[in-house]
Amino acid sequence: MWSHDYFEKTLRSNGFRLIAGVDEVGRGALAGPVLAAAVVLDGKEDYTTFRDSKILSAGRRRILAQRIQAEALGVGFGWISESEIDRINILQATYKAMLQAVANLPTPPDMVLVDGFFLHGLEMPCIGIVGGDSRSYSIAAASIVAKVSRDALMLALASGYPQYGFDRNKGYGTDFHRRAILQYGPSPCHRRTFQGVRAAGGNDGQ
Repeated sequence: MWSHDYFEKTLRSNGFRLIAGVDEVGRGALAGPVLAAAVVLDGKEDYTTFRDSKILSAGRRRILAQRIQAEALGVGFGWISESEIDRINILQATYKAMLQAVANLPTPPDMVLVDGFFLHGLEMPCIGIVGGDSRSYSIAAASIVAKVSRDALMLALASGYPQYGFDRNKGYGTDFHRRAILQYGPSPCHRRTFQGVRAAGGNDGQ
């Protein structure tokens, strides 16, 4: 079974130094943007606590995100709005957010590791890793900072649209959220093309 640093160690032994891990969050949500992060670490520290953000508590994610931001050689973000998701579809929006995240790194990496799939359109080599957020500490770090950043955004949106419970569901389709969409209609930050939002018709939430 591969260790969490297998890919990074192998790549560094073959001359790659600036290795970016890339992951996204919010792909399956009904509201809010899809957000991607790219993280480059120096490979000299102990990253065993970096794990898939979904299995970490919110408090643990925030602590690790602070550490990643402090220690990383570079962190880049990309995000695509709800209206653009509706216009180009969520898969293309995910690709675009990831490309933005890599482009927003302070120094271009010489290798990119992506959770789940190969990312076209990069100027450097890329490896897609299925389950990458549990098999690469660089991807895990990206998943953590992406999740913390998007959660903070959804918390801010919750103050403007408290009826949807964004502070609790972060825009995902919980039973409470789906009932609220049917009751109040979609808000401006809902994805109108998504099933569960379309069912509310044209009524806009206030």
